[in-house]
Amino acid sequence: MSSLAFTVSGPAILKPVSMFQPAMTLGLGLPTLNFTPEQVASVCETLEESGDIERLGRFLWSLPVAPGAADALNKNEAVLRARAVVAFHTGNFRDLYHILENHRFTKESHAKLQAMWLEAHYQEAEKLRGRPLGPVDKYRVRKKFPLPRTIWDGEQKTHCFKERTRSLLREWYLQDPYPNPQKKRELAQATGLTPTQVGNWFKNRRQRDRAAAAKNRYGWRE
Repeated sequence: MSSLAFTVSGPAILKPVSMFQPAMTLGLGLPTLNFTPEQVASVCETLEESGDIERLGRFLWSLPVAPGAADALNKNEAVLRARAVVAFHTGNFRDLYHILENHRFTKESHAKLQAMWLEAHYQEAEKLRGRPLGPVDKYRVRKKFPLPRTIWDGEQKTHCFKERTRSLLREWYLQDPYPNPQKKRELAQATGLTPTQVGNWFKNRRQRDRAAAAKNRYGWRE
């Protein structure tokens, strides 16, 4: 992100810093933002969850440039993750890669950051080749640009899902191939995936099983 600062537009999100000490200040003692580092992190998380990337970007641009205040924010995971999200959505993949490669994130942030890392590389490869990527193309991209250890715990993955996650999905599938929305949410929480990802996995697995069953029937008739 640029080090230039400007005022956040729109209504105030939090209360003035006079009620929350200490405030972030410049080296000369002049306040630059009416937010503490903790409040900045809270605002970043709220805007990220709301999907308002434009406003999140404006807020990040307003953050202080003084060494003391900036250092505190540069070590805050919520702020770093927000910067990565904005960089991804604005197509600034160079900044995205720099953020992801140079800061060690907690496990809770891994899934989202991994998805952005892969999708950014997919988009760059598509632009370079001038055509959509197929499964083999995406596999080659993943091999060429492996996940950095800052957003990956080192466990082997298959098709972007950890083996432990796939094992849990298979166990649930054997119990119920058609999970209801509540079950999908429970499984999403247990695996770190989204309910949509869980639903897609079950849908694809059912399709594969139906195809295999049909093939077996035709083979038996022959």
